[in-house]
Amino acid sequence: MLVAWKYRERKSLIQSFDPRAWLIFYGSFLVGSVIFWDLRILAGFLIVALFVVFTSGIKWLEMRRAWLFIGTFVLFFSFLTFLTGRGGSEFYDVEHIIRTIEAPFTIFGWRPTLTISVETSMFAISQMFRVFSLASMTILIPYSLNPAFYGVTFRGLGLPDKIAYAMDLTMRFIPTFGRDFQYTMDAQRARGFEIEKIRMGLFAQVRRLAPLIVPVTIHAIMGSEDIIDAMDLRAFGIGPRTWYQQLRYRRRDYVLTVIAALLFTGSIGLSLLGVGKFWVPESLVNLVEGL
Repeated sequence: MLVAWKYRERKSLIQSFDPRAWLIFYGSFLVGSVIFWDLRILAGFLIVALFVVFTSGIKWLEMRRAWLFIGTFVLFFSFLTFLTGRGGSEFYDVEHIIRTIEAPFTIFGWRPTLTISVETSMFAISQMFRVFSLASMTILIPYSLNPAFYGVTFRGLGLPDKIAYAMDLTMRFIPTFGRDFQYTMDAQRARGFEIEKIRMGLFAQVRRLAPLIVPVTIHAIMGSEDIIDAMDLRAFGIGPRTWYQQLRYRRRDYVLTVIAALLFTGSIGLSLLGVGKFWVPESLVNLVEGL
């Protein structure tokens, strides 16, 4: 049986909208966040994302693991960008050096050196704002979108029935796979299998994990076969299908859709006009030059 992400009805801003309108707004938000590199504009996107998160009604305990993973990933990725400076060289030609730190040792004649500049610092901060904004908006989708509306939502966005149902199955696959893996691991532990004591090499660990991987994989294949048979018995794909659930736009949904359209067209238009490129505060540059 397919399961879904942990979802419950809440009196929140995000759940007060039609899921189609919210996904349209999310797509426009995604485009705008990706287009711009100006920290001032990205700060605005971050404020919107944090506002949606704090008004979502989702408690910290429900999303703790996801937030810890996202926070660790964003900080590590941004710090790695800060150390290497990769990715930002295409946005600036001149660097204003704040400090150069050299290691007291050498590796085969090469001395590790860290060059801290205004440009690399601003690029790392801009990247952190962008990634965190996107991650914050994305993580809310499985917790705020009713699993019963997955298929009808994507169908209502204009996708064909087959693609809409495929999206429905895709969003249910990960939690279903996780549930099967947890059940299998508990069953193997009850039989004396101790996964915590695996201390050998990589290939040996993979071989020892076979009692977990093989049953879960076989069960996933058998489950997919059952779904295919059920769809064939219901003549899925022969013609247009109807959906049990129905979605209806309200005034607030139209307003949100218009806002999303303005955000999308505005982001594209400003980008074509050269607005929103990588920005470095002039005052910070003057401060570094005066040192």
